Amino acid sequence: MYSLLETINSPLELRALERKQLPQFAEQLRNFLIESVANTGGHLSSNLGTVELTIALHYIFNTPNDRVVWDVGHQTYAHKILTGRREAMDRLRMHNGIAGFPRRDESEYDAFGTAHSSTSISAALGMAVAAQLNKTDRRAIAVIGDGAMSAGMAFEALNNAGVMDANLLVILNDNDMSISRPVGALNNYLAKLMSGRFYARARRAGEKMLRSVPPMLELAKRAEEHMKGMVTPGTLFEELGFNYIGPIDGHDLDVLIATLDNIKHLEGPQFLHVVTCKGAGYKVAEEDPILYHGVGKFDPSKGITAKPPGKPTYTKIFGDWLCDMAAEDPRLIGITPAMREGSGLVKFSQQFPDRYFDVGIAEQHAVTFAAGAACDGLKPVVAIYSTFLQRAYDQLIHDVALQNLPVMFAIDRAGLVGADGPTHAGSFDLSYLRCIPNMVVMAPADENECRQMLYTAFQMDVPTAVRYPRGAGIGVTVQKAMQVLPIGRGEICRRGEKIAFLAFGSMLAPCLEAAEELDATVANMRFVKPLDEDLVASLVSDHGLLITVEENTTMGGAGSAVLESLESKGLSVRVLQLGLPDNYIDQGDHAQMLANCGLDKQGIMQSVEKILSV
Repeated sequence: MYSLLETINSPLELRALERKQLPQFAEQLRNFLIESVANTGGHLSSNLGTVELTIALHYIFNTPNDRVVWDVGHQTYAHKILTGRREAMDRLRMHNGIAGFPRRDESEYDAFGTAHSSTSISAALGMAVAAQLNKTDRRAIAVIGDGAMSAGMAFEALNNAGVMDANLLVILNDNDMSISRPVGALNNYLAKLMSGRFYARARRAGEKMLRSVPPMLELAKRAEEHMKGMVTPGTLFEELGFNYIGPIDGHDLDVLIATLDNIKHLEGPQFLHVVTCKGAGYKVAEEDPILYHGVGKFDPSKGITAKPPGKPTYTKIFGDWLCDMAAEDPRLIGITPAMREGSGLVKFSQQFPDRYFDVGIAEQHAVTFAAGAACDGLKPVVAIYSTFLQRAYDQLIHDVALQNLPVMFAIDRAGLVGADGPTHAGSFDLSYLRCIPNMVVMAPADENECRQMLYTAFQMDVPTAVRYPRGAGIGVTVQKAMQVLPIGRGEICRRGEKIAFLAFGSMLAPCLEAAEELDATVANMRFVKPLDEDLVASLVSDHGLLITVEENTTMGGAGSAVLESLESKGLSVRVLQLGLPDNYIDQGDHAQMLANCGLDKQGIMQSVEKILSV
């Protein structure tokens, strides 16, 4: 079935194939991808869309000497298969398996580690400049999607690259037809023509000849821009200093290879516009690329089948609350940086389309946009992943908190996130939020508390954040009625002796389990900022050991807040901080990851027993 694919374990072997063999190779690679992802789960539609482009890049360029930087990197499964990792695909995104994104320590072919969007052009430009200064014969290629092009960082890099003479190729993988549709054979012919060396030489010769007659040179440039503008959408990129080529069919190997082969010999910044189809070659994924964007295990012959409803996820609880709150308060607007489905805003976008704003992959803009709306009386709710809020930290501090604006952050994917690994983990939000003046930071322990905290945060007229984990909670019934929780107040959930757990957010459940064995007191702290300092102080008097537990790095996190409180009050007690260690944690099963960090019942008990034995 994979007779040709199984003979290829490196790009060097790929380049030994005849061109006429490549369509058959692409078909086998695509089928292998479908079967592989169906067995492991992962990103599917985006990877099916880049099969031919991946083949063409490794066929034409001398990788790994030539650097290919994949933006986001969730579309690099074919790249991994072609670069010696085909046999490892059965452990994709698993503990001790290969990552779902490029990683420099995984393969020399992974030129740059990615997983957040819009970094590829900057990184590839840096590599192109390094090659130039080191006098190395090397090309640098950035492959970026049309969604990632919506981020300001991509245009910052384009603006910089356009005034340099580094040999940089930017490939726009336009899979949503958001810029233009391909226009058939004529369009492909023009792309080949404009990428050819004859065209480039003729252009340079013409410029040299006309330079002595400035008005004619300017007229010629305007005529060329006008002609390109009539048949291509490349005027913007030409104005930024790139030689624009395309759009071309990203599934036509003949056109891709001919065009890339031409571009390889051109000097300076080049921009190739490739149009692809997400889910290409797998009908159900083509018809619903969003459903097949990130998938669990499934039967490829049947496609994804509906699962019976289970416990509601925190994301769904947020989405339901947002709709309920919007019905009550017309000032509410919902903002997301291109994460409508992931952040649970689908229902809200349908019920309140005029108050729903997807700003694209532009986290910085999302936060300052919310700040501006808050200035004039609206109540913005920014739905964002913990890992993505890191990208808007300056805006969070200067534009929201410094002005003490009532912007609410609903922070999803707090803590470890399982198969997506360290790039997507929300390991740091308690640390980076609690040091900001004016912020109120909450961490719900269960599903119902999440709803009540969302309501509480929305009622406040200061910057607020509610951080909650990925997936479902422990199964607590969610009360539709909403109430404001007392600000900065925790609660005692269990009374015990000698030992007191101070649990933050999702760590309440394992702390209660461990406390039953240890006869310990358990406090659900609820608020990281303002911390319930009175509750902390009250636990000191009749407990010889306080244990803070959080699904956040212990460096500067909630446990550190407790230590600071004790110090400020001059209270002395033994304190054990449990949380995420000071290192990045690789992908795996979420429960196993927590166990490895000592944040399950057994791990907590072992830590307590160890400190008590000292």
